[in-house]
Amino acid sequence: MTTPQTALDVLRQRTIVDCDTMDEQVAKTFGPFQDCTSNQAIAFGELSKPEHKDLITASVKEAIELSPKFPGPTVEELAVEIATIKLALKIAPHITGHIHIQTNPYYSYSTTKTFTNAWRIIHLTQHLHPTFPQSRLCLKIPSTWEGLRACALLEASGVGTLATTLFTRTQAALAAEVRCTYVAPYVNQLKVHFEPGSTDPARLLPLCPIIQKYYHAIGSQTKVLPASLTSTDEILSLAGVHHITITPALLQQLAALPASAATAVPNLFDAGPPVGYDAPVAFQDDEEGYQLAFSREGRGEGEGRLGQTVSIFCEMQDQLVQMMGAVLKGVRSG
Repeated sequence: MTTPQTALDVLRQRTIVDCDTMDEQVAKTFGPFQDCTSNQAIAFGELSKPEHKDLITASVKEAIELSPKFPGPTVEELAVEIATIKLALKIAPHITGHIHIQTNPYYSYSTTKTFTNAWRIIHLTQHLHPTFPQSRLCLKIPSTWEGLRACALLEASGVGTLATTLFTRTQAALAAEVRCTYVAPYVNQLKVHFEPGSTDPARLLPLCPIIQKYYHAIGSQTKVLPASLTSTDEILSLAGVHHITITPALLQQLAALPASAATAVPNLFDAGPPVGYDAPVAFQDDEEGYQLAFSREGRGEGEGRLGQTVSIFCEMQDQLVQMMGAVLKGVRSG
């Protein structure tokens, strides 16, 4: 085995590292990666780059052409999905596993709309790249009750899902029960990435080993994939988690740190068995029981974090739609 030279090398010895970006150059520079994760904020940031102007225009034109086949979304909304898929397909050759695409956050509280959106993303991916294996596509779905019900239907149909925006053990228990492929506990509130100087006073680092221990105890195949990380120390403290998704800036920092820096950070997976619950919890057929447990956990803290996160993603969805709308106006007038 090659001696690790950097903190990123050390991390990879214990955890599968994924890239939290849609920039294919990042995958080329800091790989190898198994999966590539994304969301509306990441898609907006990438599509805002000048080099993607032609990709956006092509996506809008394809959305106009395909809109009769996909009733429901506006042309602008359809163009957002097409452009996002195009970005994911560009990075796919540089990873070995899944491309993760998040469903429209406006559908977070509708099982039917989320399920329909997921299949539309699958069909659009097949249209754009007919030979791309469906097995490499994973749908990121917010961990609301309705979203997790959609995950249950999708997983039963052979579609991989990631339960994202997850803040509680209650959400994690239901995600395992419906057989999600992954869960993404958000270590920090999403707003810390949008409000300069904002920090999370109650980071959820300990939740990750608690969930992983629970999954091992019940024999669940669902993998833990922490997200919303803000420092190399947070990342290195989670070495030993199944997967971890990392932004380009933090990948660069980890690649610049010597291997010795990784061992200097206290590791949550080496600290002994976390306090959690090992007995299986059944919520799948008990919406009232689930909602009560979710609301009570942390005295509503997780519920508040979930609502905040869905709201921010809706704002980013709005910006994507506006971006496509401006191009659509030009295409139609031209």
